[in-house]
Amino acid sequence: MPRVQFEDIIKDYGKQRVLKNLDLAIDDGEFLVLLGPSGCGKTTLLNLLAGLLDVTAGRITIGERDVTDLDPKDRGLAMVFQSYALYPTKTVRGNLKFGLAASRLDAAEIERRIAWAAKLLQIEPLLDRKPGQLSGGQRQRVAIGRALVKQVGLFLFDEPLSNLDAKLRTEMRLEIKKLHDELKSTIVYVTHDQIEAMTMATKIAVMDRGVIQQFGTPEEIYARPRNLFVAGFIGAPAMNLRPARVTASPAGPAAELGGLTINLASYGFARPPQAGTEIVVGLRPEHFGAPGAVPVGEAVRFELPLQHSERTGGDATGYLRLGEGLLAVRIDPEAIGGFRQGDRVAVGFPASKLHVFDARSGQRL
Repeated sequence: MPRVQFEDIIKDYGKQRVLKNLDLAIDDGEFLVLLGPSGCGKTTLLNLLAGLLDVTAGRITIGERDVTDLDPKDRGLAMVFQSYALYPTKTVRGNLKFGLAASRLDAAEIERRIAWAAKLLQIEPLLDRKPGQLSGGQRQRVAIGRALVKQVGLFLFDEPLSNLDAKLRTEMRLEIKKLHDELKSTIVYVTHDQIEAMTMATKIAVMDRGVIQQFGTPEEIYARPRNLFVAGFIGAPAMNLRPARVTASPAGPAAELGGLTINLASYGFARPPQAGTEIVVGLRPEHFGAPGAVPVGEAVRFELPLQHSERTGGDATGYLRLGEGLLAVRIDPEAIGGFRQGDRVAVGFPASKLHVFDARSGQRL
């Protein structure tokens, strides 16, 4: 299983710089997700690794080999595309076999690999059908099988679930994660869906405007977002990000926002801000609770009017009016029905879960 390394990668399209001096290392057996919005450069980076695009500058290595200028067929990898890319006139068996046509393997080995992949993906009953006779989920399994039969150490996935409905996406997420656990191969997976990233990845590279904004485990990125972009991108519902100003008090620094004062004395500042500094305070909706559920010594307490609410089965979110904006707060779904618009809702927030960012640079303080 090869280690993949991008060194000082630049990719230009004419005068537009899409990737900007990008460095990234992917360890053996890692499930790395390249996560970000459309246009951030994640698919471009995947295509550079696959050899489908040429780098403008920089170096790509897979294991000990410099593959920067190698053809795709010589890189020792396999790719699963967003559009399945199956041959409609060939059966499932024919599609699986086609990827091995130039491999110089004997017929018995080819059949062994097809049988192995079909069993692993549970598509054995489908081998004699054509793609037009398959569901979307079945076609995606065949597309994955066509990559698996190559039996390489590096697999690339380019938004493979975006054409599936919500139920199938959930099922296929589990299947792909199970495949990684069984095969222990290195996977590089592109998506704009943070749920896919958080549930499948061992490491995530969050990208925006051709730059990796943060690289780490899903837990690290969720718990300590490095900047405002990552904080706003990771989380559902999204983190509340409210502008504030640092004030001095006998107890230490505090934040003034929307008429409320939040004590920041216990916040673990890497760079303590001066009084008057413009900041952004982040509060995740899921960290709110009833005032009594948050320890008194570390609680930030709110009592604000309810603007509207959403209930989705076993979960509920209330939107409380704070100044000129709204504050998203997770509320017990059994209790949400007892509130009406305009009712004041009392909630507590643990000070240890606060996030504070510099308003000018966007970086975590």
